Amino acid sequence: TMPPKKKKEVEKPPLILGRLGTSLKIGIVGLPNVGKSTFFNVLTKSEASAENFPFCTIDPNESRVPVPDERWEFLCKYHKPASKVPAFLSVVDIAGLVKGANEGQGLGNAFLSHISGCDAIFHMTRAFDDAEVVHVEGDVNPVRDLEIIQEELRLKDVEHLTKRLAELEKVYSRGGEKKYKLEFETLSKIKTLLVDEKKPVRDGEWGGKEIEVLNEHLFLTSKPQIYLVNLSEKDYIRKKNKWLMKIKTWVTENDSSAILIPFSGAFELKLAEMADDAERKAYLEEQYKDSVGSALSKIVVTGFKCLGLQYFFTAGADEVKAWTIKTGFLAPQAAGRIHTDFEKGFIMAEVMKFSDFKELGSESAVKSAGKYRQQGRNYIVEDGDIIFFKFNTPSQPKKK
Repeated sequence: TMPPKKKKEVEKPPLILGRLGTSLKIGIVGLPNVGKSTFFNVLTKSEASAENFPFCTIDPNESRVPVPDERWEFLCKYHKPASKVPAFLSVVDIAGLVKGANEGQGLGNAFLSHISGCDAIFHMTRAFDDAEVVHVEGDVNPVRDLEIIQEELRLKDVEHLTKRLAELEKVYSRGGEKKYKLEFETLSKIKTLLVDEKKPVRDGEWGGKEIEVLNEHLFLTSKPQIYLVNLSEKDYIRKKNKWLMKIKTWVTENDSSAILIPFSGAFELKLAEMADDAERKAYLEEQYKDSVGSALSKIVVTGFKCLGLQYFFTAGADEVKAWTIKTGFLAPQAAGRIHTDFEKGFIMAEVMKFSDFKELGSESAVKSAGKYRQQGRNYIVEDGDIIFFKFNTPSQPKKK
């Protein structure tokens, strides 16, 4: 018999840890009173109830925050379109987590289920003293706070893991090895990491098949984290705080791939309450000679990338729009974000790089420079591509 034909290897982009789809969310997680609601208010400029109560926000508030992007703004200025749609980051404000949450302390179970509904985490810790804002553990110690939260998430994962492994062992001992072998082996490997080494799931090295198993379970500690250190306005402006180095060291040792961003909730709130960008600009120029600015853009953009998301643009006089896709999407999948018919009847994608468009000044200039590319269905869309899709409309059934 003939060996089966080898299929082209291009078809599948690498598997990504976490939920598929593009409507992903990032949750703000931390102990009570570390500044989560202030931060959320600043993000949404809406006043979530940020009173000083350990359990004030139970129902997670959710907000869509536009992702700041100079490329999108440039395209809007250029085309002056009737409709302008940026990309959005969905942020969920999750109530403060307390020690013992994994055993249902405080509103533990609700919080943990809200976290499991998110795909990445802004882990906020507090590095400012303020007699007005009580600290749930008595004193300010950001490193201890980080450990409390990470431990809660790890213990919740251990609980889930132990339960599932016990179920698998029953099946396994009855000879159901084949079907459950991969899951059993992957979960046993996770046990070593979570229980013996006390490390998060995202610290492991996972192959494609193992990632499939992980994506069925979506462990809390497999979600990528960004550490936000909330400083007083004074410390943020002078870029100094006695805890920062200790926090950096802790993050490097315990979550090596994570990003740490210092910011100041109080400072951001002050800026957010100003009337417009012009007032903000004048204030920063006058007070700080522009040596300091808001950290919000950096936080939002980092959060968006942390979810494994990017976007391409469609741009013209009608509309300039950023379409959110997962990193690694192929051209037909990207087309499907606009309309399912675009994916079904995909012919090709006509692609310009934003940098070429900006430098050369128009679509026709990009074409005559030979930089306007026609791409087929194996093209992996890159962040910031400007795309025009060609597709066949599905044929209507003929009337008999």
